[in-house]
Amino acid sequence: MSRLSNAEIAASLNEAYRQNEMFSDALAGVLTLEEAYQVQFDLAELRVADGEKLTGWKVGLTSKAMQEQQGVHEPCLGYLLQSGQVISPAKFQFDELISPGFENEICIRLKSPLSGVGVSFDEALAAIEEIAPALEIIERRCNFSSGLALAIAGNAQQRSFITGPFMTIASVADLSKIEASVEVNEVVQETATGDKVLGNPVNSLIWLAAKLSEFGRSLDAGTLVMSGSFTKQYLLNKGDYVRTSFKGVGVVEASF
Repeated sequence: MSRLSNAEIAASLNEAYRQNEMFSDALAGVLTLEEAYQVQFDLAELRVADGEKLTGWKVGLTSKAMQEQQGVHEPCLGYLLQSGQVISPAKFQFDELISPGFENEICIRLKSPLSGVGVSFDEALAAIEEIAPALEIIERRCNFSSGLALAIAGNAQQRSFITGPFMTIASVADLSKIEASVEVNEVVQETATGDKVLGNPVNSLIWLAAKLSEFGRSLDAGTLVMSGSFTKQYLLNKGDYVRTSFKGVGVVEASF
């Protein structure tokens, strides 16, 4: 039996989103990472055709520990849908989510475009207009450890992103020194700083601009970018309340 085409795989993934189901096990192990991104972009086009609107990008696997765990040498990317943005404080119906979790990030809004390989740190920093405290809500619609390519094809686990109030980048001296304190059910789980994100969240923009250029894409003015997590990924359970405070930036919270 011949392998499904990228278009057929994208259609299968889109149907899983329409029906709010797991991805088919038959799709595991059939894609390379490069093919996975092509399928992800095909899937994005299908979702736009269904009435969605693209509003930005996410960066994942930004810590060395996560990269080593997954056997990759670089981060990964996914897209953000306008319908996926939820303003803090957020409330989710847990039973509508598929094996959910959350990550602790900042959301960046660009005021000028970035494109290609070789974007400097200063250029990326100057392109930032505002930042906001954020949580990424992820779903495990396949086994991420054994099906990394499928997870990327299906949009790198992205379900929603919760943002607190945006503030000007001029209000923050150094993104790498922002400290995030994570609470689940009013119990502090950990604190971490922005240097856990590729040394500095600004570096996520540099990587993202270069990676998108491999596929003839770039970052436009007004684009939102989820930086990548300051912390490990957390599982969510029914009834959970999550509150993460980013020192000097703000607070974001959600209940499930």
